[in-house]
Amino acid sequence: MTKLSQRVYGIIINDHQEVLISDEFRFGLYFRKFPGGGVEKGEGIIQALKREFFEELETSILSYEFLFFNDYYQQSSFDTETQVTCFYYIVTCRDIHKLGKEDYQLPLTEDGEYQKWVRLADLKESNLTFPIDKDALKCLKNKVNLIS
Repeated sequence: MTKLSQRVYGIIINDHQEVLISDEFRFGLYFRKFPGGGVEKGEGIIQALKREFFEELETSILSYEFLFFNDYYQQSSFDTETQVTCFYYIVTCRDIHKLGKEDYQLPLTEDGEYQKWVRLADLKESNLTFPIDKDALKCLKNKVNLIS
């Protein structure tokens, strides 16, 4: 292992108990994940979260609550020489009613990303591509069940 990568993701839950999911095609691969991305050099985790949401979703984060991070080794799905640590936050954003409105066909076959709302009750680990996202989903569902 020669490189380390930090990534940060935000989970938005709307009033209908739906979660915003990002479908993306990059590096010749289709994948499904939570919105977010890489922490840049010299950037803090929350700063990166806010930047990623502004870049990807054109929205501003109003509040955030820490949910999960992987405290175990995870090799990057894109580079076998990179270890990945991911941080997940439950977030509230401006204008969420504008998010996830664009229609698109799966699987994606050209570079790009789109978002859609998926009922939390219907979202399964197998619907997500990356192992850490699957663990974050388990944590989210446990948290939501404790609250309800």
